[in-house]
Amino acid sequence: MSTILLTGASGYVGGRLAPLLAERAVADGDELRCLLRRPEGTSLPAGARAVKGDVLSGAGLDEALAGVDVAYYLIHSMGRGGAADFAAQDRQGAEAFG
Repeated sequence: MSTILLTGASGYVGGRLAPLLAERAVADGDELRCLLRRPEGTSLPAGARAVKGDVLSGAGLDEALAGVDVAYYLIHSMGRGGAADFAAQDRQGAEAFG
């Protein structure tokens, strides 16, 4: 059994990838986790499990990444903060995830 983590599952690209990964995970007996800042109210495909977390604060990352074999990092901080700190936030999130 493999464990797959998808970040950005509520975004445009991640939202299109999640159903495909979930279908494959269910068929192969794998686990699909989706890291979400606000899992309440987010619709995930059958077979996917929401894990609450935030790459900028680091909250929930240990739980989300525990035992993960494959991770998809599809987070982009477009909607957070002002234009001046856009690149810095993207870099901070990627470094925390890595």
